[in-house]
Amino acid sequence: MSWLTSFIHLLFYVYFWSLNPLFATDVQQHVIPIQPGERWWAGVIADAHLFPISQQSYQFDFCANTAGNQGQPLLLSTHGRFVWSDDPFAFQFDGKDLTVTSKFNSLQIGQQGETLKEVYSHVSQKYFPPSGSIPASQLFTHPQFNTWIEFTYQQNQKGILEYARKIAEHGFPPGVFMIDEGWFVSYGQWQFDPVRFPDPHAMMKELKSLGFKVLLWVCPYMSPDGPFWKERWLDFINGKETIWILNTNNTQFPAVMQWWDGFSNVIDLSHPQGLAWFNKQLDFLVETYGIDGFKFDGGDAVHYSQQRFLSPTVSYDKEITPNEHSELFVKLGLDYPFNEYRAAWKMAGQPIAMRLRDKRHDWEDVQKLVPGSIAQGLMGYPFTCPDMIGGGEYLSFIDLESVDQELIVRAAQCHALMPMMQFSVAPWRVLDEKNLHICVEMAQLHTNMGDEIVTLAKESAKTGEPIVRSLDYEFPNNGYEEITDQFLLGSSILVAPVVEKGARTRTVVFPPGTWKDQEGMEFVGPSMEIVEAPLEKLPWFRKVKTMSPE
Repeated sequence: MSWLTSFIHLLFYVYFWSLNPLFATDVQQHVIPIQPGERWWAGVIADAHLFPISQQSYQFDFCANTAGNQGQPLLLSTHGRFVWSDDPFAFQFDGKDLTVTSKFNSLQIGQQGETLKEVYSHVSQKYFPPSGSIPASQLFTHPQFNTWIEFTYQQNQKGILEYARKIAEHGFPPGVFMIDEGWFVSYGQWQFDPVRFPDPHAMMKELKSLGFKVLLWVCPYMSPDGPFWKERWLDFINGKETIWILNTNNTQFPAVMQWWDGFSNVIDLSHPQGLAWFNKQLDFLVETYGIDGFKFDGGDAVHYSQQRFLSPTVSYDKEITPNEHSELFVKLGLDYPFNEYRAAWKMAGQPIAMRLRDKRHDWEDVQKLVPGSIAQGLMGYPFTCPDMIGGGEYLSFIDLESVDQELIVRAAQCHALMPMMQFSVAPWRVLDEKNLHICVEMAQLHTNMGDEIVTLAKESAKTGEPIVRSLDYEFPNNGYEEITDQFLLGSSILVAPVVEKGARTRTVVFPPGTWKDQEGMEFVGPSMEIVEAPLEKLPWFRKVKTMSPE
């Protein structure tokens, strides 16, 4: 990078950050030459399919953090180098150099060892040590079922019970059941809509009798014209109650934020009373209806940025950043072992289930599942779920002629040996009998492997190591850096899902050791083999233990 280019980059970042009064005016910039053969992983989970970065161009600003998935202020090199910060920073790869820019004073750049595994072990123990705990074990041991695709905003008791019954009728193991957005009266009034849920107690009783653990969708937002304000607004303006909603600057009026569902007020979780109020609503649902936990949605850092509000805002903690607001929302999940988050800031090493962002119903997004899960593990999020099987866009499943049955089957296979797997579109509605049977088999495979997956999760909670690992992480210096279409579950299970339409074979890279498939065929690595992969088959292999010489 020329001195002129570097100077222009510096001017850009100084101007950008000067717009935000929370930020200091001093800017740190470091230019790190990329070493020959070196590749980098970054904590931008939504862009994991572009990683690891070597010679290509890429840039991202954690301060803006518009990626819609987990963000971790960390860069890791396959040569053992790292960049970490307690605060958001911007970075850019230009094919030759990595340029890191920060307005905070917490940037740390260093090296530990010479491999991805060595440097990850160092940074995880130093900056986000594992808590020793995992989310609820049922999130791992059984498939999850989410009601979004079937009902979208029209969640209702009758449809939900029919969906749950058919899960059991078609032979799927009952697991975690997530009732998605739309079950409540309004945002912030976290009570079952009495029209669409005439008897939630009876619904919960039946769901529990079928063997399900039940989660409800919630967010940190409130409808501006909802019942909450009608009941309490006079108390606020008369000073009888402290306001704990993000305020319009220098007034007591709640600020309004625009997000994907319109315009809302935002609960200020930096305010002790705001946090206490939200916890009280969630605990009411647990105690009254027997809810097991929550799907925590929204909470993206970008939703707390000034650009999303209709007027300037102020929070109780006047120094808090949008990223830290997002972090506070994730901390809520620590009180509920049955949890799920799509958006997060930091919180690595904690017992939080982290889902990849919503995927489209297409093959390009199926191909993002493995690199996304690998990146989550490398950024300290081992307890991962690769979104909804077949995609999370409900419009793709209205016209059944547009449904790609092969894609759903291959996506289910990709999920089967991940830490978690999640269905949403009802497989029996969109698949023929043969393909439905394959999906049931994949759900049963996941359940059969459940205890082993939980064991890996508990080990990860102690060591910090990823559950889903790249080949290069476990077998460095073998030229595996850019293999991101297969993965290791732990250290001894090799999974090579088919992620290309029409493929009935696939090339599998076998690392050093002897690997056995489910028919007993053995493959000795390091090697590269073409294996048969008809639609009903997920290629996976277990490393054969060898006896030590006496």
